[in-house]
Amino acid sequence: MPLDMNRDVFITCAVTGSGGTQDRSPHVPRSPREIAASAIDAAKAGAAIVHCHVRDPQTGAPSRDPALYREVTERIRDAEVDVVLNLTAGMGGDIVFGSAEAPFPLNEAATDMIGAAERVVHIARCLPEICTLDCGTMNFAEADYVMTNTPGMLRAMGKAMTELGVKPEIEAFDTGHLWFAKELVREGTLAGPALVQLCMGVPWGAPNDLNTFMAMVNNVPDGWLWSAFSLGRDQMAYVAAAVLAGGNVRVGLEDNLYLDKGVLATNAQLVERAVGIIERMGARVIGPSAVREKLALTKRAPS
Repeated sequence: MPLDMNRDVFITCAVTGSGGTQDRSPHVPRSPREIAASAIDAAKAGAAIVHCHVRDPQTGAPSRDPALYREVTERIRDAEVDVVLNLTAGMGGDIVFGSAEAPFPLNEAATDMIGAAERVVHIARCLPEICTLDCGTMNFAEADYVMTNTPGMLRAMGKAMTELGVKPEIEAFDTGHLWFAKELVREGTLAGPALVQLCMGVPWGAPNDLNTFMAMVNNVPDGWLWSAFSLGRDQMAYVAAAVLAGGNVRVGLEDNLYLDKGVLATNAQLVERAVGIIERMGARVIGPSAVREKLALTKRAPS
């Protein structure tokens, strides 16, 4: 295929995530104040979009508390720096089974499974410009943990997002997730053109080799906008790969804690590194206003 490099690139910063990274780096933000401050610093460094989870301020454990999302939202929107807000809607779909020989009863302490409407309560209250929609079920890293997103759940959540006027960012962890995303647009549950995040190297989804990556890219329909990321030391390599393949980029502490070997990063430093790579490739980094124009986004106050 001919090279079709993207010359106008937006950067998403995934600020904190829900993984167990809070004790591995002092730079992983926990409280709403810390998450918002890190997001604002990332925006100052060049991120047009900030993708936010929330955590329990005391323990750092992942949380679904709408009040925490509301505080993060208001702190970011009250800042002097403009940025597009992207909130996760991926929480609440976690099933952790028992052992391989005795899968039931479930590990209730680790399982967090709720209905579709409850999974988007914070989206309805905060009205971000973008929220994520993990477009499939997959075995997710740990032996007995399944990230659960059935077609019925995804249709219900996607319909709610569309009715709220919030742009779904389709999280595609494998090619089948893109297949179903195309069906959601075809049937009218999601409006086209869609926004896609290609999630590479997440066990046990699409591996982060370039052949698989290009298979994912080639399954994104013409006219859709997409970004891509990979984990750990491959994060910056995928900045270059995504731009070369015609896409946009995501960096941040959700996916990678290090700036260099043994050097812990901040979100702002990871964004600055990505800006340097993009500009040295001859492309330019675009800001939130240009992203809103590309995606037809409207910035709104919380309800």
